[in-house]
Order: sequence, then C-alpha cells, then structure tokens
Amino acid sequence: MRGLGPTLRARRLLPPRYPPRPPGPRVPRLCSGLTAGAMDELLRRAVPPTPAYELREKTPAPAEGQCADFVSFYGSLAETAQRAELLGRLAQGFGVDHGQVAEQSAGVLQLRQQSREAAVLLQAEDRLRYALVPRYRGLFHHISKLDGGVRFLVQLRADLLEAQALKLVEGPHVREMNGVLKSMLSEWFSSGFLSLERVTWHSPCEVLQKISECEAVHPVKNWMDMKQRVGPYRRCYFFSHCSTPEEPLIVLHVALTSDISSNIQSIVKECPPSETEERSRIQAAIFYSISLTQQGLQGVELGTFLIKRVVKELQKEFPHLGAFSSLSPIPGFTKWLLGLMTVQGKENGRNELFTDSECKEISEVTGDPVHESLKGFLSSGEWVKSEKLVQALQGPLMRLCAWYLYGEKHRGYALNPVANFHLQNGAVMWRINWMADSSLKGLTSSCGLMVNYRYYLEETGTNSVSYLGSKNIKASEQVLSLVAQFQNNSKL
Repeated sequence: MRGLGPTLRARRLLPPRYPPRPPGPRVPRLCSGLTAGAMDELLRRAVPPTPAYELREKTPAPAEGQCADFVSFYGSLAETAQRAELLGRLAQGFGVDHGQVAEQSAGVLQLRQQSREAAVLLQAEDRLRYALVPRYRGLFHHISKLDGGVRFLVQLRADLLEAQALKLVEGPHVREMNGVLKSMLSEWFSSGFLSLERVTWHSPCEVLQKISECEAVHPVKNWMDMKQRVGPYRRCYFFSHCSTPEEPLIVLHVALTSDISSNIQSIVKECPPSETEERSRIQAAIFYSISLTQQGLQGVELGTFLIKRVVKELQKEFPHLGAFSSLSPIPGFTKWLLGLMTVQGKENGRNELFTDSECKEISEVTGDPVHESLKGFLSSGEWVKSEKLVQALQGPLMRLCAWYLYGEKHRGYALNPVANFHLQNGAVMWRINWMADSSLKGLTSSCGLMVNYRYYLEETGTNSVSYLGSKNIKASEQVLSLVAQFQNNSKL
C-alpha cells in the first residue's frame, strides 16, 4: 500500500519469535560495554561478507545457525533501546562499500567514453549494481529462509519504525535500511502470495478475536457487535500470507446497502433490515473500515490489492451491484482547523475563516469571541449538544473540510492520508457528509464529518494515472461547490 495513514493503524497480531518487552521507560543507549561488544561480535559472525563479483554464484550460503543466532540474540534484547542500538549498528556498519561503488562507477563512466562492445558496458553496469547491494540485505535474505523468518523480519521492521519514531535511531543509513527491508517485504507480500479469506460468524474463534482486536477505525465493543459485522448485509475479508496462513494482515469491512451510506452509526450500530438477505435491497457496497494489522508492513501495497480483489468477489456474488464507495473518516481535520484558528487568533484577532454573519451567529450562541469559544468546543465535541451551534457551524465546517481534503497538499498530493490512499486507487472525492460520525472519536478528530470516495470501476485506472502523474483530484460537483464557497468566504 502506498500509504495507509494514521487511521489505518496497525496492531501486532503475529506472535514474535522472541519474548515481549517488559514495561519500563524507553531511554536511548541502554547497552553496557559488554552488550555492545556482544552486538559487534554477533554482527561480524551473522552478516555474510560480500563475495567477489566473480564468485557471487559459487559462494555457499552461510550456515543456518549463524542467522538463527542473530534471531535468538535479537529476541534476547528486552528493551526498545537495545534493539534500536543493534539495528543502528547493523545499518551503519554493514551497508554498501562506498569504495567499491566509486571504483565501479568510474569504470562505467570510462567505458561510456570508449567505443566498446555493448556486452562489456552491460557487465560493468552489472558490477556496479552488485556493489550497490548492502551487506545486511544478505542477512535478511537468509533469515527469510528460516522457519518463521519472514514473520521475524516483519516484526523487526516494526521495531525499526518504532525506534525511528522515538528518535532512538536516526540518519541516512537507518532510513536506507528501512527502505531496503520495505522493498524486500513488498516483493514477498505481492498479490500473488496473498490469499483472500472471508470472515463469517462460523470462522474459527481465533480469527474472529483477531479481527475484533485489529479493528482500528471503528472499535468492536463486544461479541454481539462482532457478530453483526460479519452477519447479513455485511462482509468482512482479509489477506493472509503463505508464511502465516490464517493470520490476518489487512482487514476490510463492507456494508451491503440500498444506497451509498452517509452515516457510520447506521452501519455499525443499527441492526440489519432482516436476518435473511434480500438481493433486491443490495445496490451498493460500502467500504467502511480497512485496518492494517502489522506495523512492519506499513507502506507495503496491500490495501489497494485488497479492495480490487473484494470488488471482484462481490461482483461474482452480486452481478447487479452498481455502486462501490468508501465511507471514510477525515483524521487530522480538527487538528488542522484548530491550528489555523490559533495562528489567526495570535495575529491581532485576525479572522478570515468565518464570515461576519457567521461570527455573529456563533458568538450569540456561545457568548464569547469565535476563536476562543470554538477551540474549546471543537476539541471536546461539546458543540453537538447545542442544536443552534450545530446549525451555525454546518456551512463553515463543510466548506473548510472540503478545502482541507481538496486544497491542502503535501508535495502536490492530498495532505489527508486517507484521501491520498483512495485517490491513488482512482476513486472520486464524491460527497462530504455532515454529522456522519457522532462518536467522541469522530467529533474530536473530524468534527463529525465523513467523506465518500466513490469507485467508478471503468474510470479508476484513468483517475489513478491522472492523480499520480499530474496530481489532479477528481471530485464531484458537491465537493467543488464547497471548495468554491471556501475560496469566496474564507482565507488562510
């Protein structure tokens, strides 16, 4: 997946091959001199040296025990900082031989200036490619062949990402190793190695438990809630991998409805119309939750493949099904809006988000200046208790949300990670829904707003190419109208 974003948080379900970390404060560099020396000695033994180019296909693989020793040693490191230390040493000391790269690059440049046969130049380029392979890649490759080795590497990358987030390890060598490991995992977890499985109430209890635990978008409250999410007018699918059969890697929940849903409570709280599905009532498939279960697979393209496979499954089951859409949260909208209000409030009370009439109406309800009162209300979600305030905020929040989704960019692409994910898949930013999620999480993270990204199957390929290549966002008239309202009534 190109990018799942914060609402697609991962939770660890695959049991690691080593003991869990004991609780305690995470502080950098906990390693004693003895432990650091043990790390260096282990890495020298475990990381295979790079054979000469001429011997690359004749050098025997390292003994399996060397890789197993690394796995065992890594598992014995109980603290986050200790694992970070080992990974940092691995990235720093066992990467690319830059001297070899410089030498081979010079050889390629020299041959390009000479009139030599193509085969000579191609072999020189192959030598350069070989020199660019870091030594630790060989370690990862050999670990993947161990029983449970791929599972271990997924967990290792999760630890690496956590260490980077905590700033226990930093720098270009660490980022490079993360990229190498991500690339290897992307190959091992390509769609051809993934199995699509449907979850029903008759699925193994362990699978149902894991699905409920990994639900990161709309948490499952109890077993009855779980039963409803895999029951009539609902579908739940997950991908598993040949190395971890029946272990969910990424999970997609689907609601089968008569129309494109605009409210999440109607899906996760209300009971289905009947215990027996009436095919005539099913006209739309709503993707309302997608959750990655493994942090180590972050950035690996799984979500896109899962949606495509599920669409094909649903078309087989319901050939008449005509509408496919998400009902997606808008994580970060409230935080973005509060940030703008704080900045404008500091600039001598500048207010360019709301019109004068909107400010007057909101102030009459709250009794205080707009920025000061709204920051508290929006942060807590208390504003929904006032019918007048809900009515006063609908217009401005709808247009501000439209601009946040459509106009706020990161390197030319949608800033919001969920929007970016669906737009990359070729979906259309179709409809922004007012008061679509009345849960506390929905109110505090996105002011209760949700958005439909609609998948017009015959257009997804073209839309995806246009977004990825030209950064064009395909949006409906409703969204574009709200964006125009923002441009006419608000300023950043």
